[in-house]
Amino acid sequence: MPIVEVHLIEGYSADAKTRLGTALTEAVQRVLPAPPEAITILTHEVPPANYMRGGTARIPAPALPDAEGIVRAFLAALEARDLEAAQSHLAPGATLHFPGAKPFTKLEELVTWAKPRYRFVTKTYAGFDTAQSGAETVLYCHGTLSGAWPNGTAFEGIRFIDRFTLKAGQITRQDVWNDIAEVRPHP
Repeated sequence: MPIVEVHLIEGYSADAKTRLGTALTEAVQRVLPAPPEAITILTHEVPPANYMRGGTARIPAPALPDAEGIVRAFLAALEARDLEAAQSHLAPGATLHFPGAKPFTKLEELVTWAKPRYRFVTKTYAGFDTAQSGAETVLYCHGTLSGAWPNGTAFEGIRFIDRFTLKAGQITRQDVWNDIAEVRPHP
């Protein structure tokens, strides 16, 4: 029955503390064979006046936004072809890697490349998996694609996996794997 204690400066939102508690529970499960209900997370909050580091009082840094929320918003904006909204989730210099293409650095390039491949694509998500690697968050989403080929014929049930790397709340890289090439009609 592991117990993890965390001490924070007051000021984090309930959502940020819940996300932290969930992440700590999952971290314990990566090492110990404990079910979630056997893992206790205790969060102790300290008033800013009672917290000093290096002889200086500190205030809490803002919590990072939820990586899954960022990726969902990015993909929804891309699906809607709202490139401005999608761009707001990308870090400067972000790269997008799609099957059979050179890495894209501009969303307009991606849209131009995709145009002869399909009219539109929508994603149905089966799941999201998130891991931390130093200062970067790695998020995988997977599921199926549906949409229409350039001739208007509908398709559905095409498997996909996307891997995103995020840093400081922005996407720095997207890697895409899917079976479109396996099922796409060829002239």
